[in-house]
Amino acid sequence: MAGSNAFSTKGAYVHTGEEFTRDTNYIEDRITRDGTFPPGTPAPEGAQAWAAEAGRYRLIAARACPWANRTVIVRRLLGLEDAISLGMPGPTHDARSWTFDLDPDGHDPVLGIERLQEAYFRRFPDYPRGITVPAIVEVSSGAVVTNNYPQITIDFELEWTAFHREGAPDLYPEALRPEIDEVNDRVFKDVNNGVYRCGFAGSQAAYDRAYARLWDAMDWLEDRLTGQRYLVGDTITEADVRLFTTLARFDPVYHGHFKCNRNKLSEMRALWAYARDLFQTPGFGDTIDFVQIKQHYYIVHEDINPTQIVPDGPDLANWLTPHGREALGGRPFGDGTPPGPPAAGERVATGHNPLYPPAP
Repeated sequence: MAGSNAFSTKGAYVHTGEEFTRDTNYIEDRITRDGTFPPGTPAPEGAQAWAAEAGRYRLIAARACPWANRTVIVRRLLGLEDAISLGMPGPTHDARSWTFDLDPDGHDPVLGIERLQEAYFRRFPDYPRGITVPAIVEVSSGAVVTNNYPQITIDFELEWTAFHREGAPDLYPEALRPEIDEVNDRVFKDVNNGVYRCGFAGSQAAYDRAYARLWDAMDWLEDRLTGQRYLVGDTITEADVRLFTTLARFDPVYHGHFKCNRNKLSEMRALWAYARDLFQTPGFGDTIDFVQIKQHYYIVHEDINPTQIVPDGPDLANWLTPHGREALGGRPFGDGTPPGPPAAGERVATGHNPLYPPAP
């Protein structure tokens, strides 16, 4: 749990008078089909490529984190569960790093570590940046390979094809990549990261600017999704995955905790129906743990919630109400098929998601 005085997160997120700026410098190593950088893709300085091999790597992805949630969804949709194992830290952390407090004896059962920090330090003993999820760790060495979350899902889609399940959808179709990239760029700047720019603003002016950009983008998305089922084309793509993880957290966390309160997601006709459509699609809603999500934000962010009290609401049963988006057409998985149920040991806990209600 966060809150230890020695390793408190206080002061880590909000800096008085400043706008929140996300550090986007990640470990730029990549895992590719043959262990080399793809033709025409120059290797960033100091980066290396690793070969995609079943069983070689472990994805560390906390359910609470929206950036990590993306990788879990894509792994599910593509059927990579047998090729890449999944380690799940608990929802809270202190200034050091995420911990495996949900696992027996508090250690990841495959890597044997208590904190994700240990995997980073095995690779970079003086690693100077945040210990972030998602991270991919080489099992044999116990060392982190990459935490570059925007690239991880793209590489799952393009470089791990030899390990995709039969019927895996094409989440990054070549003909649509320029449009997907364009949509992703705005969604990241103004929505995915926009909610954090509101929540961690260090001044009224910084908050006002972030708030205006967020809601301008939300209105743009509302308009875009009024006449089409998915963000780009007529199937689910990488763009939908990236937006969904923010929408799933909007009413439970961002509306109140991050002061993104012009209105709730559930008060936006098209966006709310779109979010429910995806939530009710296999591979999306079945990865969402609302209890862990709320615990993470309200407990870890001492700067904006010093009491660390986690709210009981809102009622989340409305995620299962009919959405009516089928009327817009579209083929969720294109020429592919839905994924099967979550793998054994990876199902969200009973009572943490309306798909898995507690026993009456």
